[in-house]
Amino acid sequence: MTQLAAGRGGAADAPGPGTPPSRTAPPTHPPTGPTTGAVARRWAWLCGAIAGLGGIAVADLAAWFFAPAGSPIPAVGSRIIDLLPAALVNWGKETLGTADKPFLLAVIFVAVLALCGLAGALELRRPYAGGVIFGALALIGLLAVLTGAQASVAAIVPAIAGLGIGYLLLRALIERLRRWLPRRGIPDDEAALPARRTFLAWTVVTGVLSVIAAVAGRALTTAANAVDDARSKVRLPKPVSADPVPAGAELGIADLATYITPNEDFYRIDTALQVPRLETTEWSLTITGMVEQEVTIDWAALTAKPLVEHVATLTCVSNEVGGGLIGNATWLGYPLRELLAQARPTNGADMVLSTSEDGFTASTPLEALTDPDRMALLAIGMNGEPLPVEHGYPVRMVVPGLYGYVSATKWVRELKVTTFAKDHGYWTPLGWSAKGPIKTGSRIDVPRKRSVPAGQVVVAGVAWDQHTGIAKVEVGIDGAWHEADLAEVTGPDTWRQWMFRWDATPGSHQVAVRATNADGELQTDAPAPPAPNGATGWHTVTIEVG
Repeated sequence: MTQLAAGRGGAADAPGPGTPPSRTAPPTHPPTGPTTGAVARRWAWLCGAIAGLGGIAVADLAAWFFAPAGSPIPAVGSRIIDLLPAALVNWGKETLGTADKPFLLAVIFVAVLALCGLAGALELRRPYAGGVIFGALALIGLLAVLTGAQASVAAIVPAIAGLGIGYLLLRALIERLRRWLPRRGIPDDEAALPARRTFLAWTVVTGVLSVIAAVAGRALTTAANAVDDARSKVRLPKPVSADPVPAGAELGIADLATYITPNEDFYRIDTALQVPRLETTEWSLTITGMVEQEVTIDWAALTAKPLVEHVATLTCVSNEVGGGLIGNATWLGYPLRELLAQARPTNGADMVLSTSEDGFTASTPLEALTDPDRMALLAIGMNGEPLPVEHGYPVRMVVPGLYGYVSATKWVRELKVTTFAKDHGYWTPLGWSAKGPIKTGSRIDVPRKRSVPAGQVVVAGVAWDQHTGIAKVEVGIDGAWHEADLAEVTGPDTWRQWMFRWDATPGSHQVAVRATNADGELQTDAPAPPAPNGATGWHTVTIEVG
């Protein structure tokens, strides 16, 4: 018996075939669940990010349905821009150019998802802890919406809806993650597989649906909606006068900027992270401030007035030498001087502060708007159709001779007659000049390719000095200046095409352009950046002749 017991004891130390393993032996299959805290936290972070994405998607969809201005991320972006120091705003404008707004929105989007990921990790440790972060994000979104220029009761719905759905998704995902986690002291065996499959299925399906909904929501809030449909039905009144475009305004050279810039090619620069969308029935404009009589005009009254059609070139102050932030269009509108005459500005007023639907402001010299020889318009049409939404539909300002940041207010809703000493536009506190008169400029468009065969080469481009006009353009070939041929124009408020036929010889050549305005002033060759009042210098390119 003693020997048998000893034999059995030896068998226990070294089990033979068919003998069950000890309870302390490791499992023979790999673990199927997040058996460590680090792995569990990573899954919880993913759950939080997915739930956050779903919340953003719901908020955007609700904004599209209730109020586009209620989309939280663009609203937060606008408030961030308002709070940033001038140096940082200008750095973003100069460094990123037209990508500044998408970059800011992307940064906010990533930051929100990161915070939602943190909420997931907290929710795993303690129920409802993640709700604190979701609530804080919703509160920030609500404050941004409510302090915006387009605040309304409907605009608060998106943030609340996004919070509610986002947190419900988080709770559902974290609960399924907990069911997959092994209980303390019990191996993660095949019994956990159903919970694992359920969790992964929920995670994948929720993630895919959130991505689809987020893309759809962003597209809907920025694409066609009722305003676009209403715009397509607007019929513009016929103008009582128009600028006929002469046949000689086009030189007919390939790759040369056309005299009239098509709407789809016209540059767009503004501070709107989300384009305001107004029905004509919602629009009105009020002239207030230093006036004897406040004047309010709505769409019906504006379109009943004798409108004029005028060709004018707009230029952004951010346009670099040789840049493309410039375009020429035919504008339909009513002279602003006529409306201001009804309001009767009082003595001492020297500025009109225009305010956009989205809260942007511009400071325009009063004399530029009341000048009887300058066609400053309250415009409703662009190149024969209602203003595109991105270019100010239903009504914007167009003032020849001034950079857009002090004159070309889109979606304009108010004109406050005031003084430069009392008020300022959006860009002035950021270091830009208060008045912004256009500087003489010129640009080389052709040849587009900077490598050409020897022989006759056409060099062509455009030159501008709005409200003064261009009298002469010269082309410099390796320092020797030659006068170019000029196209015709409707008047001094537009750019002017020019061309020069050059007998090009083999080698590398420096080709430059300079313009002289109608007052006899030569474009300066002194290089200067756009800030604070427009870039200067001669556009110069290197052309290789083979």
